[in-house]
Amino acid sequence: MDRVTMFVNGQAMSGGTLNDALTDARLLGKVETAPKYRFYSVRDEFPGLHPVAEGGSTVPGELYEVDYDVLREKLLPREPAELELGVIELADGSGSLSMRMRAGARGAPGVTDISDRGGWLAYLEGK
Repeated sequence: MDRVTMFVNGQAMSGGTLNDALTDARLLGKVETAPKYRFYSVRDEFPGLHPVAEGGSTVPGELYEVDYDVLREKLLPREPAELELGVIELADGSGSLSMRMRAGARGAPGVTDISDRGGWLAYLEGK
């Protein structure tokens, strides 16, 4: 299998500054995570998803079918150092790859919890 699913919730979504990295990927549609995550703005530059044991929210985003080479060569090299590749749970119970916040990055200056703002695009529009 040369293709995997990738959940994106920030600049890699349609219209975002990183979406061109997914030109060769297939958009499967809009989806949400399971309610097991907190969602953060990092200096209002990009969002970060982080799993929690309790008090989680759903996070809206897009699901793509991506070739490993697109992931490896086009998307991952452009992701911020505060994020790492991991596996998340979607609202339907399935799993997907996604960028997640590194545990130590949550306490950095400029990190704001935006879990109740309706996702990255809604957060930006409300600013």
